[in-house]
Order: sequence, then structure tokens, then C-alpha cells
Amino acid sequence: MSDNEQQTPAPLNGNDAVNLAAEQSKQTAHRNLPALGFEDFPLEDDTANLRYGPSLHDGLLALLPLVGVWSGSGQANDGGDEYAFGQQLIFSHDGENYLKFESRIWRLDENGESTGPDQREVGFWRISEKDEIEVTSTNSRGLVEVMYGGPVGERAWQVVSASTIATETGPENHGPGKRMYGLMPNNNLGWVDERAVDGEMVPYMSAELKRVAG
Repeated sequence: MSDNEQQTPAPLNGNDAVNLAAEQSKQTAHRNLPALGFEDFPLEDDTANLRYGPSLHDGLLALLPLVGVWSGSGQANDGGDEYAFGQQLIFSHDGENYLKFESRIWRLDENGESTGPDQREVGFWRISEKDEIEVTSTNSRGLVEVMYGGPVGERAWQVVSASTIATETGPENHGPGKRMYGLMPNNNLGWVDERAVDGEMVPYMSAELKRVAG
């Protein structure tokens, strides 16, 4: 998803969408996060596959399409440091009224090969009965962020920074941002992150990810 494609993803014809989803699920429906398997652990394991584990909490229905393991590649421009990256993004749940998300990013060379890890991010998505989304996240670079927003149709979600904090060893220039996540016509998950630089929102990161589990 490029910087010029931040509008709501175009809907598919109903029959085409069902057929495409059915075909894609042949490769992903049986895959899930590995269970930890600790016998005495009293809580449900996280699941990224709605076919397994606890039922999704009714309060999360507006976020249901996000649940899964996604993998793909994207582009970043971090203050002039432009590079391609690979990403694995997991949206999972444990039956409670929140989604856990975890992102791992690695840099790619000109041949699309990994050159090593870049950054990690973990956090939680919650949504109110009024479809108000609340995201809390922590980044391995030394960033903590709270974002608010809401659905944009049935296949897209947008959140905007309310609070962005960098630790003493974190990035000196990392302004508040805006993120859009959306399912594209091919059912891939696209996302765009823009950041404020000198009072203007500029592209920071974007990627297109294919469902690999769920």
C-alpha cells in the first residue's frame, strides 16, 4: 500500500470475495501459533486462528478480520534512512476483550534477502461499543505510544497518536503519527504509518502482508 493509496480499500464482488477467501484458506486454515504447553498454566493460550482456541470476544467483532499471522515486505523512510524491510505481524487473542499484536521487522538488501533485524513492536488493541479503537504499543527502539481511532468501513481501520514517548536512549526525532490498516482486494493486509515532521505528515513506513496462518 503506497502513500497515495490511503483511501478505504475497494470492496470485492460478494461471490469473488468468498471464492478468493476460500481458496486462500486452503493454505492457512490449519496453521496457528504454537502452544506453550505448560500443564499448570491456568489461562488460555493465544490463538491467531479463529478456528482454534477460545471464542473471539463479542466486543472484538469489528476487528475480527485482523486476527491471523501476516507476512510480507515494505518500505521505510526514517529521517532520510530509506530501506526495504520484511515483516511478520501477528494479531492474536485469548478470549478476552482485546487483541494482542506483535510485529517483527528485518531489513532487506537489493535482492530481497535479510540483512538482520530492525525493530520489534508489541501491544494491544481494544475497541468500545461505539467502535472507538484504543491502541497501546511499545517499540524495541525505546518508544511507547497510545493511539485512538476507529473503523473506516468493514475492512479498514485508522488510528492517530494521542501520546508518543521516547526513552532517554530512544530516537530523538519521532513525532506523533497516523496509521491506516486495510484489507486489500486480494485480501492482503496493507498498512501505512505517517509521522509529523516540522508540522507536516510524511510517509514513515508502509507494507503489504499476506496471511500465512488463520
